[in-house]
Amino acid sequence: MSNYRRNTTEGATWFFTVVSFHRRPFLCDEPVRRALRESICRVRQKYPFKIDAWVLLPDHSHFIWTLPEGDSNYSLRIRLLKRFVTQSCKSRLHQDRLNTPSRNEKGESSLWQRRFWEHQIRDEKDFGIHMDYIHYNPVKHGLCKSPEEWRYSTLHRLVRKGKYPEKWASSFEPEIPQKLEFGEA
Repeated sequence: MSNYRRNTTEGATWFFTVVSFHRRPFLCDEPVRRALRESICRVRQKYPFKIDAWVLLPDHSHFIWTLPEGDSNYSLRIRLLKRFVTQSCKSRLHQDRLNTPSRNEKGESSLWQRRFWEHQIRDEKDFGIHMDYIHYNPVKHGLCKSPEEWRYSTLHRLVRKGKYPEKWASSFEPEIPQKLEFGEA
C-alpha cells in the first residue's frame, strides 16, 4: 500500500473529487441526494466548512470547500460524509458481489471508491478555473447542453448572488486548461 501524504494547510480552500464505487450512477437519485444534504448538515454541525461550489453527477461529485482558520482536517469531513450517506443508503445500494475480500476486511461498502482526490486552491485564478470546471462538468459529460440546465449544481445559487452571469457558458465553452492537476473525472 502506498504511503500517500495529504497536504494539511490550515484554513485553506480545497477542490475535491469523490467517486462512486465502480462509477455506479446512483448519486443523483432522490434518496442519495437527501442523504447527502442531511450528511452535510450533520458534519458541518461538528466540523464546520464553507461550501464554495458543488456539482453532483450520477457517478461522481466535485466540490470546493473552505475550512475554518486553524483547521485542516478535510479527510475527516469527507470520511464522515461518505459514512453517513452509506448508513442511510446501504440497504438500498450495497451490492456484496462488487466487494473484494480486502474491502470486506476493511468493512467497506460498495457505494464509494476508497479514496478521493484533493487539490489545494493556490490563488484567485486557480479558484476561478476550478469553479468553472465544476459548473461546466455536466456539459463536459454530455448530461446537458448548458450548465444552467443541470439541477444539481451550485451554479444556480451563484447566479442569484451575482457571482456568475445568467446563461453562463450557454453559448461558449469556458477556457479551462485541458490538463488540470487533478486529472479527469
